[in-house]
Amino acid sequence: MPHEVDQSFLALPLRALADAALARARALGADHADFRLERVRGATWRLRDARPSGSSDTTDLGYAVRVVHGGAWGFASGVDLTMDAAAKVAAQAVAMARLSAKVIAAAGSDERVELADEPVHADRVWVSAYGINPFDVPDAEKTALLSEWSARLLAADGVDHADASLLTVQENKFYADTAGTTTTQQRVRLQSQLTAVSVDPATGDFDSMRTLAPPVGRGWEYLTDPAAGWDWDAELARIPELLAEKMRAPSVEAGAYDLVVDPSNLWLTIHESIGHATELDRALGYEAAYAGTSFATFDQLGTLKYGSPLMNVTGDRTAEHGLATVGFDDEGVAGQSWDLIKDGTLVGYQLDRRIAKLTGFERSNGCAYADSPGHVPVQRMANVSLQPAPDGPSTEELIGGVERGIYVVGDRSWSIDMQRYNFQFTGQRFFRIENGKLAGQLKDVAYQATTTDFWGSMEAVGGPQTYVLGGAFNCGKAQPGQVAAVSHGCPSALFRGVSILNTTQEAGR
Repeated sequence: MPHEVDQSFLALPLRALADAALARARALGADHADFRLERVRGATWRLRDARPSGSSDTTDLGYAVRVVHGGAWGFASGVDLTMDAAAKVAAQAVAMARLSAKVIAAAGSDERVELADEPVHADRVWVSAYGINPFDVPDAEKTALLSEWSARLLAADGVDHADASLLTVQENKFYADTAGTTTTQQRVRLQSQLTAVSVDPATGDFDSMRTLAPPVGRGWEYLTDPAAGWDWDAELARIPELLAEKMRAPSVEAGAYDLVVDPSNLWLTIHESIGHATELDRALGYEAAYAGTSFATFDQLGTLKYGSPLMNVTGDRTAEHGLATVGFDDEGVAGQSWDLIKDGTLVGYQLDRRIAKLTGFERSNGCAYADSPGHVPVQRMANVSLQPAPDGPSTEELIGGVERGIYVVGDRSWSIDMQRYNFQFTGQRFFRIENGKLAGQLKDVAYQATTTDFWGSMEAVGGPQTYVLGGAFNCGKAQPGQVAAVSHGCPSALFRGVSILNTTQEAGR
């Protein structure tokens, strides 16, 4: 059943504050102005060995005014929910734009801020898809569930410690601009993880095994109902045995292997080597001072061979339960889905309204986002996903096509250069493949490649039955730094002849 926007948020003077701010910006000559009021509530619970070790519950409430005046950006924010204060914040934003215009002129630049057109979306309301709002669940119930799950792990042979965590977020936004768009939105998301740790008392060696359940744009039902996307009981039952096997596993022999990569690992490779690389502001150099640039430069649009012809990747702000799914972005642009890579060729980028106009696109694809009312919207990642083959094989069939290889499951550490080109990734679990069969776990494994070599080696893509929507809560970008939650869907996939490193040997160099 669809939810309504929280009444306590609607009770705030949203439209009155927006009207005061936008009217003042217009009176001061702004070519464009937008107003955004946000209330972001986040809560965390952490347990160590089934006992609470920390918790938090914070709310960030405020508003921001952004303007284009004299061809330059201006931005200011405030927390005083009065009409006079909102008008004053708008005046501060215009003053900032005037100052920025002088700085730009003094630097000899004639670049002006212009925004791509967007249809007016008047009085639109959007609420994300979830069942039970986690903030409606008593804290004691949350702690009890994490404690009970932890106790299950601790009761198993070979598990010496167990860590558990839960993070929940409810994000409300009201947006209005001088073109006439007004939107009100509510998003709910959560992430829970459990980690089992084993220590060998004789040698001091230790290792861990973490749940694979991805963060999601769902509610409390995700933790209690397997039909809502994850069977926690089944995964928790398997972890002790998997961890014990991992502790006994031999160290990998470095070399070239065929890889079957599970969605629980591949989502992160997509995030780092495709998601960030196809942010057009990065490709144009606007993030070079902090987040880096991209090898997928704008002049290669339509020609860059990103990977094999089986590679089809979309940007999507509409995927159900996606962490980056919205009705409208923070520039009033409606959520959309579009192609980034088609048949292995780069065909699109992620855009906000300024970058779209600057580079000749007719419209933004809705990738502007600010993580708090005190931050300016910047171009952020959509749900970037590798599409499955409509009649593609199962994971077992992919494994069956490998004589000597490794099945990679779960994410762990990673490293990639500032152009999103040279990388290496590890994982939670690695299984040796011999003659099409799994033959026990390996450890100390990392796979290494360049982005185009890796995706070019993709020989087979799994079918829809292997597709999983993974993701992260903590994608970082911008100065001052901002974080955003983003999902990446993908099937299992087969890669031929990928370089494997032994991480223990490499660490000793």
